[in-house]
Amino acid sequence: MSASQLSDTAPVDSRPPATHPLGAREQQTASTDGRPTVLSVADLRVEAGGTELVRGVSFTVGRGEIVGLVGASGSGKTLTCRAVLGLLAPGCVRTAGEVRLGESDLTALDRRGWDAVRGARVGTVFQDPASYLNPSVTVGRQVTEALRLKAGLDRRATRTRALDLLTSVGLRDPETVYHAYPHELSGGMAQRVLIAIAVSGDPELLVADEPTSSLDALVQAGVLGLLRRLVAERGLALLLVTHDLAVVAELCDRVLVCDAGQIVEQGSAASVVGAPAHPRTRALIDAAAVWHREPAAGGVR
Repeated sequence: MSASQLSDTAPVDSRPPATHPLGAREQQTASTDGRPTVLSVADLRVEAGGTELVRGVSFTVGRGEIVGLVGASGSGKTLTCRAVLGLLAPGCVRTAGEVRLGESDLTALDRRGWDAVRGARVGTVFQDPASYLNPSVTVGRQVTEALRLKAGLDRRATRTRALDLLTSVGLRDPETVYHAYPHELSGGMAQRVLIAIAVSGDPELLVADEPTSSLDALVQAGVLGLLRRLVAERGLALLLVTHDLAVVAELCDRVLVCDAGQIVEQGSAASVVGAPAHPRTRALIDAAAVWHREPAAGGVR
């Protein structure tokens, strides 16, 4: 099969009125079901231009647990995610709060410290793989470079390991993908490559920000199945940031609903989706029902 023939071949595995947000103590009671805590966020606050945009967010993610941070555009979910990752844009400032990875206080890190943590202890997957893969460099070179940086392997070992990684994320012809350029891959395949790079350093935590929002329903299901399998096989903690409660219901153990920079509802995915208590949650459920009932033009979501 030539690179030009590559496709996704892996099997499918008016705002409502606000109510009071959950307080910091109530947020921190979120259970990780006895799992060791991998990520702990306490009273996180971020402001820009004197306006507080993230207001006292607290939550935990345990080993082998998938937690969904869900909200509409502008709810503060992505800003919370970027604050957790130390990736705030210029002009945004963390003014309070603590972010811990295991026993490590990430809020104390400088840029060099963050560079050492991201990719090694924390893997990241973002929405548009085309923006994160170098179009002029083959997939194999990008994966092996990540392995050299994260695992310190020699050239022969990195090639073997890269092919193993591409196989592990459901790419059925890893040798062809290895030699392909990003533009020769479908969107779902490119996202699988990014996931392979994200887990190449054997991270403790994987943070995925809208990883399937640009994919059609069938490909989305395959990527969600892949994430679920990686969590189970590797014991990863996964923080999934999304606007789509249908995705949360499919994948997550627990759900945090974000609105106006605060967590306004949380609980098990079954309880939050099945019996929402907050108007914002109910609005997201209604939006997800419409979104999944009416496919977008061209079948791409």
